[in-house]
Amino acid sequence: MKELSRETFKSHKDLDIYKKAFEAAMQIFELSKKFPVEERYSLTDQIRRSSRSVCANFAEAWRKRRYEAAFIAKLNDCESEAAETQTWIEFAVRCNYINTETARELYGTYHQVLAGFVSMIKNPSPWLMKR
Repeated sequence: MKELSRETFKSHKDLDIYKKAFEAAMQIFELSKKFPVEERYSLTDQIRRSSRSVCANFAEAWRKRRYEAAFIAKLNDCESEAAETQTWIEFAVRCNYINTETARELYGTYHQVLAGFVSMIKNPSPWLMKR
């Protein structure tokens, strides 16, 4: 992922990492509409929750950029939720709810998102707000 400075962006919504995570969450929402009814309170809810949580936690992280430790902690939450979503994608494939090609694309998107979070965690300075 290309290194960018905080001056380039006014909102977390301007970042590719957020855009990718949001679009992936929306794709998961659409795909999960076709999951069986018996999965409503398990896989369907979990994959929707974790995929949305990536975006919600990133919005929180963005607002916590005044404090490096708080920013990194929220980015760690983002990373965890993205990894959890990848696991749910694997379950959906094994249960034959999502085809392999679609799953590979989604998994790859989350891999890119994870790489972006790891990069930000390792080098938070360019993203922090000046006090």
